[in-house]
Amino acid sequence: MRTEQRKLTRLRRLEKVRALARQQAAQQAAEAEGTLAHLNALAARTRAMADGYRDLSAIGDGQALRQQARFTLGLAGITQATSRDAASAQAMADLRQQELAQAERRRAAVEDRAAAGERALAQRGSHPASTARKQIGTGLE
Repeated sequence: MRTEQRKLTRLRRLEKVRALARQQAAQQAAEAEGTLAHLNALAARTRAMADGYRDLSAIGDGQALRQQARFTLGLAGITQATSRDAASAQAMADLRQQELAQAERRRAAVEDRAAAGERALAQRGSHPASTARKQIGTGLE
């Protein structure tokens, strides 16, 4: 019974460790989601800005057209880079969500094992041992 109590104590300790790991995974997932939202908003703003500068009807001369084209090209590069960053942030957020789900499964599995150990320990404590005692004496007595 003592070894089972130790095993149960270890399982409870492992459950606490897994709960902390789950909490850390949740924090990392939230940070990844925040980064993703920030980069998506930034990509949308740069796209809108680049679209706004595409209108060439207000250009008066060739130099202004050349400057406008360079500026628009630079904005397009920034937009592409931001979109790539948003895509990698999406992949990272998905990975963090998977890690969070895995951490929760691990924690739940340990919790289930600990609960089963507690139930087994409680059942064993409530029912006396039904093993036969060793006979003392002879069969003639």
